[in-house]
Amino acid sequence: MVKVFVVNGSPDKAKGNTAMVLVPFLAGMEKDGARIDLVYSKDLKVTPCTGEMYCWYRKPGHCIHKDIMQEIYPRVKSADVLIIATPVYIPIPGELQDFINRLCPLILPRVVKVGERTRARFHEDVNIKKILLVFTGGWWERGNFETVTMIAEELALNGGVEFSGALIRPHAHLMKDEGGLTNEGQAIIKLLEETGFEYASTGKISKDRINAISRPLLSHTEMLDSDNKSIDKALLRQVNVN
Repeated sequence: MVKVFVVNGSPDKAKGNTAMVLVPFLAGMEKDGARIDLVYSKDLKVTPCTGEMYCWYRKPGHCIHKDIMQEIYPRVKSADVLIIATPVYIPIPGELQDFINRLCPLILPRVVKVGERTRARFHEDVNIKKILLVFTGGWWERGNFETVTMIAEELALNGGVEFSGALIRPHAHLMKDEGGLTNEGQAIIKLLEETGFEYASTGKISKDRINAISRPLLSHTEMLDSDNKSIDKALLRQVNVN
């Protein structure tokens, strides 16, 4: 049975577009028997890392801050898979960045050269074998997700574990309309559930599924026109209010 620790970094928590994409994926994992432990970084109110590296140079594996993370650390350590879910901000919500920074005590204070990079690995008591990224954004192109992907991949590399890749859903808001999910939105939700089952059972996600989940829902030009019209309407309403 796969144990999965999930942190959703969306400030909108269960009501956000990130949850819309994440929940069916996790439901698919649960169908294969995975045990899910889900938290919202906004709820944790994590103390930001001060960069003193107490967890490396003074008491390896222990954080100087005595906050909610002291309860979270054992739950993260016992997981087989760590899933980071987030919307793209600039680049990610602050509460999630604080959470990721506070994972430093999980990393053993020993460094090695891998290729041309300095790397480390997780402590022996950290069970994590894979890290997966699930995230959404408002812009059209997948290239808008590259910075966030790098953050998650670097965490995996510096923990010495596999980066399972990224499930990307650009312009996720277009999966919905006033009546709920669109037909395309429903199709993507079904695909996400199937993909979650696949990941739980095999530990892999096929490129075909990744591409299908992130497929364009309209052309780039149509997206730009729609976005600019929405921005203009919002600005006009603000002018009328003032």
